[in-house]
Amino acid sequence: MSSKFEREKASFAASMAAAASMRSAPSTAAVNNVVKRERGSLAPPSPSPSVGSTTSGAAVGTPSRRDRDGGSNTTPNNIVFSQPAITGTGDTAISQMAYAVSWLRGKDEPQPYNAVLGYLSYTSRPESDQEYFVEQMRRNPHIQWIPDPNLSEQTWRTGKYLHRPAIPGVKSKTTLLGYLQKKTDASGVSVKDLKDGWPDCDAAITELEAEHKVLVVRAKKDGVARMVWLDDSSLAQEIDPQLKMMWTRVELPSLETIAARLIAAGQKPASEDPRNKVVVATGGDKKKKRAARRSGKSTNTHMEHLLKDYSHMKR
Repeated sequence: MSSKFEREKASFAASMAAAASMRSAPSTAAVNNVVKRERGSLAPPSPSPSVGSTTSGAAVGTPSRRDRDGGSNTTPNNIVFSQPAITGTGDTAISQMAYAVSWLRGKDEPQPYNAVLGYLSYTSRPESDQEYFVEQMRRNPHIQWIPDPNLSEQTWRTGKYLHRPAIPGVKSKTTLLGYLQKKTDASGVSVKDLKDGWPDCDAAITELEAEHKVLVVRAKKDGVARMVWLDDSSLAQEIDPQLKMMWTRVELPSLETIAARLIAAGQKPASEDPRNKVVVATGGDKKKKRAARRSGKSTNTHMEHLLKDYSHMKR
């Protein structure tokens, strides 16, 4: 019994001694780390991270959404795609052509190409862009190109440019009357087209209307002239103001009275609306007749005696 106990005691002591020796002896990796740290090739171990440091460390190790999108909002790499890249009055050839037409409309004399391009700040662009814009100006229906008469061969730099209005040559009362007299049809002239080459034509149209030389159609809302026709002043007749006053004092009968008098005289009034007539019912409400039900081909011929109608045999 004692010998067995002694053996167990010795075994336990040996295991405890081995464990103590393993705990006290430094590992090879630990020794190497200490040597490297002493030589300066390995930085000292960092302390255990806290909650805040863990968050910052995760942000450093893993790229955030802002970093993936290309930086913060203040960096030049951040592009807002919901806004246009070019803002202002317009940089395309179409928008610049509209400004060129508007600028030439206010000029009474033809302008060279460099004056138009200078107004549009187009001279700083490449020569190919300038040549393309000049070619587009020559094709525009609202711009007239006047070639240089002293040159036999024209280039994109030669000639001058002038605004071409919708109704050319009409800029006064005399020219307007002459244009209306030359028309071979009874169509009128749009005031909008007149203002394309004669912006301040409203006063002249009002004067010609007072002189019974033109007929004017005006808008009901603001009285602005819309269309103009030629008028003959010899056909204008003055009405006595007293007659106008008497006419306003005349009491006309109502429409119902006029219609009744016309019907009594055997005439049909023009103001009578056939849709207002009361439809006279000729009879009571007729019930819709139910259509007889059609039966298809009878396949159960062996049961015909059972499907017969014996209702007529009822008492």
